[in-house]
Amino acid sequence: MSVERAVLNQIEEVVGVRASGTRALAGGCIAEVHRLDFVDGQRLVAKVDRGPTPRLDVEGLMLAELARRTSLRVPHVIVSEPGLLLMEFIESDGVVSDGGREEFADAMAALHRVRTEKYGFGRDTLIGPMTQPNVDSNEWASFFAEYRLRRFSDEARRSARLPDELHRRCLELADRLADELEATEGPVLIHGDCWSGNVLWHSGRFAGVIDPAIYHAEREVELAFMDLMGSFGSAFWGRYEELFPIQPGFWERRRRIYQLYPLLVHVHLFGGGYVGAVAEALDAAGA
Repeated sequence: MSVERAVLNQIEEVVGVRASGTRALAGGCIAEVHRLDFVDGQRLVAKVDRGPTPRLDVEGLMLAELARRTSLRVPHVIVSEPGLLLMEFIESDGVVSDGGREEFADAMAALHRVRTEKYGFGRDTLIGPMTQPNVDSNEWASFFAEYRLRRFSDEARRSARLPDELHRRCLELADRLADELEATEGPVLIHGDCWSGNVLWHSGRFAGVIDPAIYHAEREVELAFMDLMGSFGSAFWGRYEELFPIQPGFWERRRRIYQLYPLLVHVHLFGGGYVGAVAEALDAAGA
């Protein structure tokens, strides 16, 4: 699907030059994604949401927050509106190397040192197409229990994709999280949706990240998500551990608790094999 002429006119007015061509890009789970080429050689990315309740401005806010507060490479945002997100095009070819994975580890360790006072965020954000609720909280276990485990197990149940028994087990685990998540390091800023499709590589180097789902959390939530997707390899993990050692108990227990959050999101959106993965994570967590 091509960019509508009215939208292209708006973009050309902002950029100040005429577009010479457009090309659809992969990854439009929420919106259409297009690369725009301009006669002066610029390349930009436009996301267009033609739905009844577009929220691309939230994605723009999240990208801008990462750019403002961290050194993590993200696309520069030019236009951020509910129905249109116009941003820098980051050149990528998907070619990755161990050296690139180590560069990515450097970037993530630096991100996870961006500390703040409270968990949550000043407003709701997004994870994929779903609202990611946030409040400011001093208590990590209660925040994660209420706004991640309870909220998203309820969402997955309402979509008729999470069986009653697994829903019950998620809620029972949420009830006792204060005992399970005692060892904490404090709130830091996380990307929140860090899997291979949201990490860009070019000529073996780390090029940047896209599509964040930011909030302030324990960094272990991010690490658990990255481990769940299994995309980054031993070069990444070895370098990350060297820079920012992971606390005892994460790999053995907390990792599986934290992985329930993205798994429940996937159950709500896709069902299928993710239901079994939720059961396995609950078993591993002793729930």
